[in-house]
Amino acid sequence: MMEEGVIRRFGEIGNLLVVLGPTASGKTDLAIRLARRIGGEVISADSRQVYIGMDLGTGKDLSAYGRGGSVVPCHLIDIIEPTEEFCVFDFQDRFYRCFQEISARGNVPILTGGSGLYLDAVIRGYRMPAVPENQRLREELAWEEMPFLRRRFLTLCPYAHNTTDLLEKKRLIRAIEIAEFEQNQPRETEPPVKIAPLVIGIRCEREELRRKITARLQSRLEAGMIEEVQQLHERGIGWERIDSYGLEYRYIALHLQGRMSREGMFQTLNMRIRQFAKRQETWFRRMERNGVLIHWIDGADDDAAMDLIARRTA
Repeated sequence: MMEEGVIRRFGEIGNLLVVLGPTASGKTDLAIRLARRIGGEVISADSRQVYIGMDLGTGKDLSAYGRGGSVVPCHLIDIIEPTEEFCVFDFQDRFYRCFQEISARGNVPILTGGSGLYLDAVIRGYRMPAVPENQRLREELAWEEMPFLRRRFLTLCPYAHNTTDLLEKKRLIRAIEIAEFEQNQPRETEPPVKIAPLVIGIRCEREELRRKITARLQSRLEAGMIEEVQQLHERGIGWERIDSYGLEYRYIALHLQGRMSREGMFQTLNMRIRQFAKRQETWFRRMERNGVLIHWIDGADDDAAMDLIARRTA
């Protein structure tokens, strides 16, 4: 049941609700429950859930948006093929369009996901002009080896966040193209949409989060995650490209190529996902140091989140 008073008052202090937290913390389910209570629509900030056919490995569960109540609209999920490129610029551009459409309907945009760069790009309004293709540069770089291309990119962007661009030649050349363009172009002074976010973060005790990560990994493997990766390869997506998706796709691909046992794959993947969760938490702390106010709650508790919203709008 929607809580009309909270919706009305929320519009007086902000125009975007953000729900963030480490992987397996329950942020998507919390965002869905809050959407039902305040009349919201969910925008995904997940760098892999944009891909069609990548479901179990990304934690995508579209049925969750209709489970336990009215169907909650969701956006930026299943929008491109795995063979296509998608970067933070593409995400930000599509987010702004979704944000404006949701707001025009009188609903509350709710941004949720674990891709820290995507979240930060919206919350802090990264200035990112569209970058045209530079055919001359592409032809020049096409003959270069990967070590040379990595060095060139890191010279331009020594503090690059998205290291997946360093793993695949096509993406690496595009990253160099963008970096060189931005060095020679003035930045936009203002983003196209002014965002006033209320950011809620889920705090999860470390051992409990580890338990959830392990249980979720087991569940996804039992549901057919290995078969999902095999199907991607059978659709013509090469192992190098699958590796670039990281984590579940990388280690399951190694297993399918006979380079890692199933048990070794499980143990390594479980450890890497736990490490990824720690990196997410580090990223969120960096966002706070950069001026983002995150209101932390214990667990994915929608009553606690609603109390927080009510206090902020009182």
